[in-house]
Amino acid sequence: MNFLSDFLHQEVPKSGGNMPAYYRKALFISEVILLAYFVASIVLLFISTGIWLWPPVFITTVTVFCVMDMDHMSPRLNLALFAALICAWLTWFVHRFGWSAGSPNILVPVLAMAYFNIYEPPLGKIFYFLGLVAFRVLLFAYSLKHTPVGVLEHTDTLVLQIVNSVIPLLMLAIDFILFSSSIQASERELTINNQELHREAGTDPLTSLPNRRAMLDVIEQFLKENPNGQFSVAIADIDFFKKVNDTYGHNCGDYTLKELSALFMECAAEKYKVCRWGGEEFCFFLPGMNIDEAGREMTDLNIAVKKKTLCFDDVVFSITITIGVEENDYQSTMEQILDRADRKLYMGKVGGRDRVVI
Repeated sequence: MNFLSDFLHQEVPKSGGNMPAYYRKALFISEVILLAYFVASIVLLFISTGIWLWPPVFITTVTVFCVMDMDHMSPRLNLALFAALICAWLTWFVHRFGWSAGSPNILVPVLAMAYFNIYEPPLGKIFYFLGLVAFRVLLFAYSLKHTPVGVLEHTDTLVLQIVNSVIPLLMLAIDFILFSSSIQASERELTINNQELHREAGTDPLTSLPNRRAMLDVIEQFLKENPNGQFSVAIADIDFFKKVNDTYGHNCGDYTLKELSALFMECAAEKYKVCRWGGEEFCFFLPGMNIDEAGREMTDLNIAVKKKTLCFDDVVFSITITIGVEENDYQSTMEQILDRADRKLYMGKVGGRDRVVI
């Protein structure tokens, strides 16, 4: 019964807000169909009886006002008028011609509009349900105890039964098309936005590489799908990066990071993953590779970096990187494996830089 508790405790926007476009359209179309139904019924009844019946003409006139003034009414007031017009029509119709024409079916779209109204509080929606049920029961009880004022021909009664069956179903079909389309569109937009937010949360804004969080998610997913899978990791650091910043400025440092990131992505292709680990450090995840295979890939990357010529504000320079590589030993935690790769990187720095330590 959690769904009932969630329903009763849902938050409701203030009724003074604008009616949602999809709801306005559904209510407008429903009221236009209702207006057409009233007009058609009046004409049909005039043809059948030969006289104008003024109560339905008055109800139809109020319906015209309800449709034309929709933009100036609150959603709750417009819906209340919509329900009141239908109830007034049914009361007069049953009093005049009895229950057999089947007109009470028109109550069903009122319930649908009430439950899809985001401005209607949960208790209000329950009130609509109980009120419509009570109204229908009382109307039926009235029809059993009172003889109709007038009697329609069998053919006219049959036509009205068909119309009174088709119209509510048509209104429901249009309402459900609009409501379901809106819900699906909202869900699609929400999903796309969530995916975009997730992507942005896992992306380094400077280099457009995945960040540390995203890399750890990739590794965690790999381990979940391949608990005994072979892999290696590597951590690389740009040699003398501080000197680049101090000599050419931080803009040049940013340029260097972006250029190297593009090179890393190009070299990685579909073979392994790369992310910006932090500062001038980068992390590589090499699934399916042992330490020798990973070492060869990182050596090729080290050579590619040395060969790359960088040019910033007419200053041409090149840089090198130092890399530490470690493989999965099936005993250590991911943190321990990454820590060993980081220690090997430090050994490479102490040993002279521009090298791969495996």
